[in-house]
Amino acid sequence: MSSEKILWIKMFIDDARNFLRKDVEEFKEGLKTNDQYKICDAAEKMWNAVINATNALILHKLDIVPASHWERRKLLEKLEDEDPRIEELRIRDRYGAGERYLHEMTFYDGIIDIDMLKREIAKVEKYIADIESLLKH
Repeated sequence: MSSEKILWIKMFIDDARNFLRKDVEEFKEGLKTNDQYKICDAAEKMWNAVINATNALILHKLDIVPASHWERRKLLEKLEDEDPRIEELRIRDRYGAGERYLHEMTFYDGIIDIDMLKREIAKVEKYIADIESLLKH
């Protein structure tokens, strides 16, 4: 693996972790001040964490960075066919759930479900950790 590719993968994972950290901060602040915009922005940061972790996985396995959400989903399908661990971890399904709950419902539609978002923080953390484990193989 080239040093440039390694740097890009590290950057994507670091960005995923940083988006998640900022999400937690913004989510707590939004709850404290009852600011729906901060809560929606926090959900979008969570979604960006999912995107960046997914980009790291796809770059690691397929040597490309997807240009769209559709392309990410198609490439995750391909990876599920090639690596049973990716299918067992339901990476594509989890990516799609993040897109729906965080990006579409919360950020775009403005539907704020605090309990769901609290659960999603833990799910995104696990998603990133699962991808990091896949990067080691």
